[in-house]
Parts: sequence; C-alpha cells; structure tokens
Amino acid sequence: MALLSVLTPVLAVVLCLVIGFMLVRSRETETTSTPPGKTEGAKKADFRPWVDQDLQDDTEITAKEEEDGDWADSHEEEDLLHVPYSPPRYPEETMLQRSKDLYTLMNQRRSVRFISPEPVPREVIDNVIRTAPSGAHTEPWTFVVVSDPDTKHQIRQIVEEEEEVNYRQRMGDKWVNDLAKLKTNWIKDYLDVAPYLVLVFKQTYGILPNDKKRTHYYNEISVSISCGILLAALQNVGLVTVTSTPLNCGPQLRILLKRPANEKLLMLLPVGYPASDATVPDLKRKPLDDIMVHI
Repeated sequence: MALLSVLTPVLAVVLCLVIGFMLVRSRETETTSTPPGKTEGAKKADFRPWVDQDLQDDTEITAKEEEDGDWADSHEEEDLLHVPYSPPRYPEETMLQRSKDLYTLMNQRRSVRFISPEPVPREVIDNVIRTAPSGAHTEPWTFVVVSDPDTKHQIRQIVEEEEEVNYRQRMGDKWVNDLAKLKTNWIKDYLDVAPYLVLVFKQTYGILPNDKKRTHYYNEISVSISCGILLAALQNVGLVTVTSTPLNCGPQLRILLKRPANEKLLMLLPVGYPASDATVPDLKRKPLDDIMVHI
C-alpha cells in the first residue's frame, strides 16, 4: 500500500504529460492542414479533385509574393497620355439591325469536335488573336499557336493521358454521366487534325524590360474575357473550335511549350474549318426571360 501511495502521484503526472503532448500534436496538425481563417469543414468543402490545381485564381498579389521578388512600383512606369475618343454613333435603326446581325451570327456558334485538316491562312489567326481587349491594355496573356504536327501530337498525348484519369477517377460518376449525352470522352482526335491549336496562357504577373515584376490585376478575368472575344472572332471568319480546359495538364504543357513560370494554361482551342461530316448536339438556348431581369 505504501508503494502504491508513492506511485499514484507519479502516474498522475505521467498521464497529464501524455494528454498534454497529444493535445499539442493535435493543434499542430490542425494548424498545418487547415489554412488560417478556414474551418476543417470549409477545407473539405473546398477540395474538388477535378479542379486543375495548377490554375488558381491569383489575381491579388499577396504580401509574401511581393517580398519574394523585385516588384515595380507604379511611379516607375511612364505616365499615360490621355487622348480624345470618339467611337462611331449609329442611328437607332442601325443599332437595332447591327444587334440583330451579331446575335444571328453568334447564335450559330457551336462547339465543334469534328474539324477539317484543311489549311487556314495564318494571317487570319493573327488578326483574330489581336482582337482581344484587356483591362488597361495590360494584355496579361500569351497565345501559343501550334501548327507543327509533332508538337500537336505531343500535346494530344499529354491531354489524353490526363483526361483518361479525369474520366475514370477525378470527375466522379455524376459528371461522367452528365457528359454522356454529349458523347465526349478522353479521346481527342481533333488535337492532331486541326490545323492550329491555340493555347491561352494567363500571366499571373508581367516582367518589365528591367526584369522587375509588374502586377497584373484581375488577370484571370481579362484572359477569360479575351477568350470569349476570341470565340466571337473565330465565328466571324467562319472557323470553329471547342472550348477545351485540359485539367491537370498545365505544368506538362507549359514545359513542352517552354513557357515561363509566371504563365498558367487557361484554355486550349483547336481551330479550323468544320469537317464536311461534322455534327453537334441539338441544344437549345434558354428563353431570354430566364436569363435576364429588367429592374
């Protein structure tokens, strides 16, 4: 009994130390696995295995990023000259007709996966790409136009390898089933066949002639808008494409095409004339009242 009375306080101390150690380890694990300001539940909800982990919306430059590089201050850049701007103004009847004509043209646009190998004039592609607008003309993008057959085939191999994993593992049964009616899969013949592949890279920051980094505010929004204008410009000249977002292919394609680390792949567009036997799903637009509200 005497021995037990001596050991009891010792055992209590040891037990307290073990419990304290376990609590500290638990908190450390929470700190490292859950970002500040987020709960564990939010962390799980944010995890989406089908999202390209290389392509994050990083339009805001964090304090850490500013410390990591030599960033240019706004006062280091030249002052902007403001010039008069007088776009054409049309009579109301002309405005109405032009709006109808553009709607008719764009209403005919479809995603086409059957593309002809027939050559397309390079100058047409050049003009289509330079159409895109951007905030403050920062043009935070690089359009990589690929016509070399070997490079196109390497791109296809990379995309199909990742897409097969997407379909079989990452996307989940519901997404795969939802795509079944569109008859799509991981086989991308058009990446070999189309005369051009246009890969749109967003620049998370720019690099000035003096090698300083330039902040590209809202770069993802600007590049996304440019892609929409690009689709309209292709439709305007009678060419077709399919908006392809090759998930988890960005790093491999960036290395293949020798693009710098500040560029992230946003979209891949096969471009050409439609094949003579091309077909598209018979989809209908929503009524205007379903997508617009007047207040």
